[in-house]
Amino acid sequence: MNSAAVLNVSKLCLGTMTFGEQNSYEDAREQLNFARESGINFFDVAEMYPVPQRAESQGKSEIYLGRWLKEAQVSRERVLVATKATGPSGQMTWIRGGPTSLDSKNIEQAIDGSLKRLGCDYIDLYQLHWPDRYVPMFGDIDYDPTASYAPVPIEEQLEALSRAKEAGKIIHVGVSNETAYGVMEFCRLADSKSPLPRIVSIQNAYNLLCRTFDSTLAECCHHHHVRLLAYSPLAMGLLSGKYLTPERGPKDARLNLYRGRYAEAESRYSFSKPNCIPAVTTHLMAFVKALVSLLFATMRSASELMWISPEDTVSVQ
Repeated sequence: MNSAAVLNVSKLCLGTMTFGEQNSYEDAREQLNFARESGINFFDVAEMYPVPQRAESQGKSEIYLGRWLKEAQVSRERVLVATKATGPSGQMTWIRGGPTSLDSKNIEQAIDGSLKRLGCDYIDLYQLHWPDRYVPMFGDIDYDPTASYAPVPIEEQLEALSRAKEAGKIIHVGVSNETAYGVMEFCRLADSKSPLPRIVSIQNAYNLLCRTFDSTLAECCHHHHVRLLAYSPLAMGLLSGKYLTPERGPKDARLNLYRGRYAEAESRYSFSKPNCIPAVTTHLMAFVKALVSLLFATMRSASELMWISPEDTVSVQ
């Protein structure tokens, strides 16, 4: 059985959110082969992927990764496979019969479903995609206490993950789109109630336009030894400069191809609704144009804009 303690994990992780919707299996295979040839052995999928979400395509990202692992005859011991359980949603009723939650029964079903789609015996890093309680996320930043609802206790979630770990279905546990409060609660419960598993990572958005991690989460994760897995390092492509043309980028770029269907892009970066907050959009675009100009002036690659955090804290995907 694999373990990240003995596996030399690559600093970069390949995300697969577009596999099965924007990208065919042939596209996915090409990306996976290139990543592997480039030294990447860390791959992240999710139960609900691809995005935008549809009942017809749900789970394809996991299926594609599992198919590639088998066809390419990749040694399971040499890769780290990460996936995520869908958080509470009343809209994606096709996942686990809906509405989804992170109670013990749902977590068990989610893990078994992911293992089947991946064709794997175990998952190296199993993450909770978003909290089963009200929190501002996916671009929202203001906390509204009146929006709270009865959450699934974090202890119940950890107990379900503990049973899966004891059964050999998962190795490590992580969270995603979490807050400092959530991280501290997961760590507090794990430290005080053995043998509950301790989270090892948090997967949140992090780039030059989204630095919310740098405030309270950075301190919290540092002291509790929780690593950041940074998603959207190029701000959904905005930092590549491709959306700065008069045509607002290629027609087949995902934020044009699926305009209005990327809620996070609209709320965090105002891509699809540029006239909603024109002052913010104007300043944002001016900043990005200046940044991209600097990139080309110094002949730096776009990948160098993904980071800016201590080396021992961040894994980028």
